[in-house]
Amino acid sequence: MDYQRQLHASKGRHNTQTLFGVQKIPCDNQIRTLLDPIAPRHFDPVFLEIFARLAPHHLLDSFRVLGDQLLVALDGTTSFSSQAIHCHNCLTRQLSNGHTLYYHPAITPVVVCPRRSPVIALPPEYIMPQDGHDKQDCEQMAGKRWIRQHAHTIAPHHVTLLGDDLYSKQPFCALALAQGFNFILVCKPDSHPKLYERVAFWHANDGIAACESRHWNGRFTEVSMYRSLNDVLLLDGKEALSVNWFEITVVNAKTGEQLYHNSFITNHRVTAENVAAVAQAGRGRWKIENEHNNVLTTKGYHVEHNFGHGQQYLAAVMLSLNLLAFLFHTVLEWSDDKYALLRRVLARRQTFFDDIRALTRYMVFDSWEHLLDFMIQGLELQAQLDTS
Repeated sequence: MDYQRQLHASKGRHNTQTLFGVQKIPCDNQIRTLLDPIAPRHFDPVFLEIFARLAPHHLLDSFRVLGDQLLVALDGTTSFSSQAIHCHNCLTRQLSNGHTLYYHPAITPVVVCPRRSPVIALPPEYIMPQDGHDKQDCEQMAGKRWIRQHAHTIAPHHVTLLGDDLYSKQPFCALALAQGFNFILVCKPDSHPKLYERVAFWHANDGIAACESRHWNGRFTEVSMYRSLNDVLLLDGKEALSVNWFEITVVNAKTGEQLYHNSFITNHRVTAENVAAVAQAGRGRWKIENEHNNVLTTKGYHVEHNFGHGQQYLAAVMLSLNLLAFLFHTVLEWSDDKYALLRRVLARRQTFFDDIRALTRYMVFDSWEHLLDFMIQGLELQAQLDTS
C-alpha cells in the first residue's frame, strides 16, 4: 500500500482506486481489523456463483467422466500453525516437547479430472471449534458439514466425491448418498477389517472378478491389474451399508516392479468394462494435492504465509480470499483471451504475479484491460492475440 500512496502523491491517483475502486487507501491493520469479524462462510456464495455459471457455457463438459459425473475431491490442509500465536478458533495439538501447537486446518474441495490439469475450487469448510460441541472438530465432521451445506447446489450436477481412507466410513458414505452424491473412497484393510474378511472369503471361493490392461507410458509398458467385488457389506449388523469394492495394482511389465497399489469402495457398479475408468477416477483425488494445495503453496499464492491471524476469523478469511483468487485465475484462463495469452507466455505464475506487482508499483493503469494491453504490447504479443 505504501507504493500506492506514493503514486497518489506524485500522480494524484493510484491503482487501488482505478483497479479496485477503493478511494482511500487503508493501512494493513485497518484491513485486518475490518476482515477479522467476518465469518468465512460469507464468501461461499461467490464460489457457488462462479461454479453455477460454468455449466451454461459448457466449461464443465470436459471435466465429466464415467458418463456424466463431476469428480469433487475432498482433502484437509493446514494454512497456519504456531506455538505462540493463537485465537479461540484454533485447533490444538500437544507436541512431544510438551508445548502446544495451534493451527488452522480446512477442507478445500476442488472439481478434478484425471485427464486435465486445471481444478475448480469450491467453498472450503473450516475445521474449528463448533458451538454446542465439546469434542475438538475434525476433518470427518467438517466433511459432513460441507455435504449438508452444499448438497442442494452441487449434488444436482451429478457429483462423485473422492477422498482418502478417512472418509470411507459408513456415516459419511450414508450421508453422501442421502444428499444425492456418489462416492469413490480409498478403503484400507487396517481400518475396515469386516469388509476385508468378506473380500477374503469371496477370494477363497473364486468370487472376485479380475481383469488387467496394458499401457505404454512412453518409457515402458505398465500393466494394471484390477480385482472387484460388488454388493459387499461395509460393517456388521442390520444397518450395514452395501458398497462395491475394487483394487488396482500397477506394475512395470518388464521388471515386475510395483508402481502403484490401492483399494477403494464406491456406490458405482463395477464391471470389467468400467473398472479401469472408475479406478482412474478414484486416483484423480491426488490432483487436490498436486494441482491445488501445492500450487497455492509454491506458485506465488503463499497460502502458508501468515497474512494476519486476528482474534476471530481473520486467518480463515485470508485463506478464502486466496482460494477465490486461484478460482478467478482459473476461470480467466478459459474466458479472457488476453489473460490466457499472458499466462501462456509468462508460464510461471510467480513471474506473472511479479510483473503485475512491479508495473503497478511504478505506473497507474486506468483498468485491468489497460494493464493487460500494456503487458501484451511490451512483450510484442499482439500478433499472437490477433491470430488466436
